[in-house]
Amino acid sequence: MLALITGASSGIGRDMARVLSNKGYDLILVARDKNNLKKLQEELTTNVDIISMDLSSVENCKNLYEQVKDKNIDILINNAGFGSIGSFRKTDMNKELFMIDLNIKAVHILTKLFLNDFIKRDSGYILNVSSASAFQPGPLMATYYSTKCYVYHLTLALYEELRRMKSNVKVSCLCPGPVNTNFNKVANCEFTIDALSSEYVAKYAINKMLKNKLLIIPGFKIKLLYIFGRFVPNKLKLRITYNIQHRKTK
Repeated sequence: MLALITGASSGIGRDMARVLSNKGYDLILVARDKNNLKKLQEELTTNVDIISMDLSSVENCKNLYEQVKDKNIDILINNAGFGSIGSFRKTDMNKELFMIDLNIKAVHILTKLFLNDFIKRDSGYILNVSSASAFQPGPLMATYYSTKCYVYHLTLALYEELRRMKSNVKVSCLCPGPVNTNFNKVANCEFTIDALSSEYVAKYAINKMLKNKLLIIPGFKIKLLYIFGRFVPNKLKLRITYNIQHRKTK
């Protein structure tokens, strides 16, 4: 059994690697931070290959696939991504384009390439890491929310296509709320509600994925917010979300 995890050098990706290794999976771990990948490799008990690569590059995504396509990967976890906070008119456009490349393009390319292999084999799991932010627009984090919405809708659409094909390939979308990771440091913000531990989210996500759960939402509060949000008018959701993001700003 073999799993490939992107964004595996820290946070949820690193803890997913630990969970899967404990379940007996060999791993291919991908991230830019080679030192952290090496530390994780030394810690884990199963066979672990590490690949230091910037997946914001389309060519790198294709090269990654070419490197590993013959290894019969059973699980693909698209976890690499980051966020940023601030008024859309003031945020750095180059940083946002980099975010779009990593949060959307990398997920799109790797999902498409590996999905076709999985379909031919009629087996495999794809877990795309989105966010609870995918459920509504996000003033003051407009680009990040939009990227996660793309991942969310892409995954749900693939689920229906696979279901109608009667395929045994399974896709899941992880949509956590705040998690104690390096995310808020990179995004330059602070969470205003209690964050779940990365270890809990990783274990919960892997277990639900292996049970073929489509939409994975860790934490009771976030589940309630998801249900509540379906009945709230868009303009009210925008006001609420703006106030939440405004309080996050350092």
